[in-house]
Amino acid sequence: MQAAIAEAKKAEALGEVPIGAVIVKDGAIIGRGHNLRETSLDPTAHAEMIAIREASRHLEAWRLLDCTLYVTLEPCPMCAGALVQGRIRKVVYGTIDPKAGCAGTLMNLLQEPRFNHETELVGGLMKQECADLLTRFFRRLRGRA
Repeated sequence: MQAAIAEAKKAEALGEVPIGAVIVKDGAIIGRGHNLRETSLDPTAHAEMIAIREASRHLEAWRLLDCTLYVTLEPCPMCAGALVQGRIRKVVYGTIDPKAGCAGTLMNLLQEPRFNHETELVGGLMKQECADLLTRFFRRLRGRA
């Protein structure tokens, strides 16, 4: 999760919402991403999506079998769907997303039994540190730092 937090700080340095993700296979990071929606003017440029693309290029495959995603914020519906489609084995997230979380907060798309794939799921790893990144960012943005 430390590497995902480092990615989130890269996003923050760009003025982006500080969300970061890494994908690990066999103990090595094979995909990294941080939020780039504002910078790229792309609504799909979430940290998870960027990490998925990089990991897929690394593996030369769309199936991310035996991979684990670490992400600072609970995945949204788009990212959860991409993780299921990519057959990722495990998702570990830091803090919940009360407005868009689809790993158990609003719904759980990652473990929906009607889909053809379900992921292992761990929430709350380094929860406070991940939450603090977002809280500080939005306080500064609103001028309440």
